[in-house]
Amino acid sequence: MKGSKGALIALASIPLIMTLGNSMLLPILPQISKKLGINAFQVSMIITVYGLIAILMIPVAGYLSDRFGRKIVILPSLILAAIGGAICVAAAWFLTGITAYWVILGGRLVQGIGAAGAFPIVLPFVGDLFKDEKEVSKGLGIIETSNTFGKVLSPILGAYLGTLLWYAPFIAIPALCLISFALVVFLVKKPKSEEKAEKKSIGQFLTGIKEILHERGRWLYAIFAIGGICMFATFGVLFYLSETLESEYNLHGASKGFVLAIPLALLCLASYGSGKIIGKNKLLMKWLGFGGMAVLTAAMLITGFSQNIYFMVGFLSLSGVGIGVVLPCMDALITEGIEKENRGTITSLYSSMRFIGVALGPPVVSLLMNRGHWVLFGTMAAVGAAGGLLSFFAVTPSKGEAGGENNLKQASMKHKKANPMRQRVR
Repeated sequence: MKGSKGALIALASIPLIMTLGNSMLLPILPQISKKLGINAFQVSMIITVYGLIAILMIPVAGYLSDRFGRKIVILPSLILAAIGGAICVAAAWFLTGITAYWVILGGRLVQGIGAAGAFPIVLPFVGDLFKDEKEVSKGLGIIETSNTFGKVLSPILGAYLGTLLWYAPFIAIPALCLISFALVVFLVKKPKSEEKAEKKSIGQFLTGIKEILHERGRWLYAIFAIGGICMFATFGVLFYLSETLESEYNLHGASKGFVLAIPLALLCLASYGSGKIIGKNKLLMKWLGFGGMAVLTAAMLITGFSQNIYFMVGFLSLSGVGIGVVLPCMDALITEGIEKENRGTITSLYSSMRFIGVALGPPVVSLLMNRGHWVLFGTMAAVGAAGGLLSFFAVTPSKGEAGGENNLKQASMKHKKANPMRQRVR
């Protein structure tokens, strides 16, 4: 399916660009803090406000994508993200101090609204493009790899651009969004299944979602939480390393960017490998997810015993491997386990939890840093352990390759049989 491959390339550009638009700012946060005269907590809110508004808007975008189509939601969202980036550029160029800071926060708010309708919609879109579950898993692995490759590239690119001009990463955001917009316009076509999709009222739609969550809530909520924990750990670690490398080891610019990229590069490689091997085996996804959370927990716990920079980078890189193994498994479980008519909203709830992790990571770590090294990484290890326990006890796909999916689809079919009038409403 050549068309699907081209569409996959275009869709993969969205998480890459959305990640760059957010993570490029991490290495320059100390620089922004100095330029605007704000403290570490205030500057961390530049990352957090983006995530907070996305958390609220993602379920709305998911419903709209189920109701009107994926592409029709993605394209305006990319334009909004570009406008948000342009507002940040204007604030940095024309304003100074605390005034510039508040306008930048406003721009990041707009950018977060755009992000809510872009990357989260990509996951169900990939599920719509391919009929074969193995192809869906490979596609989701590519999407997650693109996302993590953006995280690898972002500290290097962000740190380098910051040496040229402190707000240069903001300038890159509108340009990148427009590139992705063009790729989606020309390479992504509406799936045939979407053209035939049933148009449901909000009441019918919410009833269907409620039924799925009632039948399989424990399983789904666990995946939601694990996704949030992975993002919390990722962005918390990046914020910690960015602050520590600059304040204690006097690393700036591209040198700091390359160090930040080490754990992210391993995360990227692990995501690609995990997406390649899981296929449609739901039990393998569960156990790889559990193993990845165990690696994350152990790495955080061991990091708490030493502040040596080589020791920390080494074990935090190991935590990146654990996260990279987990994410494609959770993506595949939740995307392949939901029928297409509700896939956009269920996966958007999952994406909302991931954005909660993005939003909480930097401010929580900024507060824990003042409490001591062991407290910080002990807390991170405890959070990772919670994710591991959820993976072990709550993520319970049935035996066989299609277990989880069949259970979820059966829940939806039960609801349809109980409400036959739904079939007639268009």
